[in-house]
Amino acid sequence: MLTQIFNGNILTPEGWVKSGSVLFDEGRIVEVTRSSNINEKAEQTIDAKGMNVVPGGIELHCHGGGGSDYMEGTEEAFRIATRTHMRHGTTAMFPTLSSATLPMIERACETCDRLMREPNTAIMGLHLEGPYFNPRKAGAQMPDIIRLPDSDEYHHIIEDFDCVRRWDAAPELPGALEFGRYITDKGVIAAIGHTAAEYPDVKAAFEAGYTHTTHFYNGMPGFHNVREFKHAGTVESVYLLDGMSVEIIADGIHVPLPILRLVHRMKGVERTALVTDALAVTDSDSDKAFDPRVIIEDGVCKLSDRSALAGSIATMDRLIRTMVMQAGVPLNDAVRMASETPARIMGIYDRKGSLQRGKDADILILDDNCNLKAVYAMGKLIE
Repeated sequence: MLTQIFNGNILTPEGWVKSGSVLFDEGRIVEVTRSSNINEKAEQTIDAKGMNVVPGGIELHCHGGGGSDYMEGTEEAFRIATRTHMRHGTTAMFPTLSSATLPMIERACETCDRLMREPNTAIMGLHLEGPYFNPRKAGAQMPDIIRLPDSDEYHHIIEDFDCVRRWDAAPELPGALEFGRYITDKGVIAAIGHTAAEYPDVKAAFEAGYTHTTHFYNGMPGFHNVREFKHAGTVESVYLLDGMSVEIIADGIHVPLPILRLVHRMKGVERTALVTDALAVTDSDSDKAFDPRVIIEDGVCKLSDRSALAGSIATMDRLIRTMVMQAGVPLNDAVRMASETPARIMGIYDRKGSLQRGKDADILILDDNCNLKAVYAMGKLIE
């Protein structure tokens, strides 16, 4: 059914189209026009009422929502968590597992493989956050599951399942550079995370294929002293490497507002993605997280001993709203960091991440205060 969203301010790769239209049919964008005149062939018309029409959000780092965690590994958990975030503006999802045992990873991979084969799926692939992390920077990761890179294990996972698209590790660990070279050679994004890496480690990691940084500023050191000498931490090292992209948890809590502005200024739109790092308690009637150590307090997830943050209860619309309304980032930049940049990082920009002819009809309508008014995923209204 040919559908037309008209009378909207439409964000395109060339900039804003004022009072324009987006036409889509069978899940794909047919045309973006500079006119709000009703197309005589349109079978359904939607008046955007002068609001902002932008590409749907692409989530790179999300553990769950609606009371379900991707660690459960079941189709039901995957569907509930994904649908929860879709209602809040996520139209493409890379489900995330925290550090997990091999059986847990295998179960989630089997489920993800099946769901990725469904037509018009929002699930783009699996993101493994660990378990090859530095125990000193474990944060909320389960410490008894963290381990060194195991070539037998990661060869098996990569070779026997199709879904893994990204895998995070601490590059200073023994075997981590070999791990990075192997997975990137197989087309998997290697990301630095939960790490104590300093500049030589980060530079070596980049040369070994690591190109992305997990929840930037969280789970990594910045500028620091070792006895009387000063050292560049992971943060400064990533800033210095132009080819390294970053993701930021833009809930206004994990990263302070001035630092959100700093990342936007230093790394720029093209190298910065917005992520929720949301847990199962997000948009849920339950306050019980998958990890029993986790509590909700001050609008965020924490370990019960208050030693670390443990993920967010944010959604995609909140990320955009925080960046614009609190951090003062232009709307077009915030939206691109939620859509275009994640799509480019993950290699799906050919079909997602912007409003262009031939791409998937993943569309959000936002008012001037960045409140979400409608979500279309593959041309279908999400309710």
